[in-house]
Amino acid sequence: MEEFLQRARSKLNRSKRLEKVHVVIGPKSCDLDSLISTFTYAYFLDKVSPPGVLCLPVLNIPRTEFNYFTETRFILEELNISESFHIFRDEINLHQLNDEGKLSITLVGGNVLASEDKTLESAVVKVINPVEQSDANVEFRESSSSLVLKEILQEAPELITEQLAHRLRGSILFKWMTMESEKISEKQEEILSVLEEKFPNLPPREDIISILQETQFSAQGLSIEQTMLKDLKELSDGEIKVAISTVSMNLEVSRIELFPKGAWLVNRDTFQSRNSGSKCKPGTSVLHCTLGSLQRGKE
Repeated sequence: MEEFLQRARSKLNRSKRLEKVHVVIGPKSCDLDSLISTFTYAYFLDKVSPPGVLCLPVLNIPRTEFNYFTETRFILEELNISESFHIFRDEINLHQLNDEGKLSITLVGGNVLASEDKTLESAVVKVINPVEQSDANVEFRESSSSLVLKEILQEAPELITEQLAHRLRGSILFKWMTMESEKISEKQEEILSVLEEKFPNLPPREDIISILQETQFSAQGLSIEQTMLKDLKELSDGEIKVAISTVSMNLEVSRIELFPKGAWLVNRDTFQSRNSGSKCKPGTSVLHCTLGSLQRGKE
């Protein structure tokens, strides 16, 4: 996997004129599940695609914002995968490739392109979206990682190494943790058991879960603006955009330490720099902060 990421990055840097490019890209949330799935599926495509097709995993954020995503960075550091190998959205001109008829896209973790990329819809050839392929009950929803893993096990099982199994397993477990379900669904349990039987030397689940829990809400070194931008979600009706961010914290801490008077708004230029297609009127607030995990008794 590491050799593939390094080779893909090197080819992108060297190639002044790319021929055929198949980009695998996830949502802007850049969550661990979609990121691991993006890397893994691009690796799979690189092995099974015809010669002359450059398969690239692309993170759907600018490189400067990657520091915000503490959960996703953790497992990459754990596996010694250098950030210098990553390809970020601001480092490849997808619109130019599409205009030249050279682009194919696989969407991972969602079925909708970002608003500024709507013109790329014609290039989408595949969607890997757990919401569309799972039971309506969120408790039984699969992860993107498990869907990708199932396809590889069916099409090219020899590509699953112990290190790749470790990465996918951690991603699946983290997705389960974020769903706050009491137990892992049957489908997820089945796919985890396949990995654990194939690679009996994988660390115990309890150890992986413990480490993931320690990093899940870690935000060391992030300013409040960075923390809010990290979780930024965009809603749009085609004309008006609303940005919503959720910050989990103690209500007393939020009032005293993080939100002094006048600190509730994030500069609209910061939002627009991240969302190049957005247009905000001067003087308007573009970010609403919702506090989670509040101590209701102190309100």
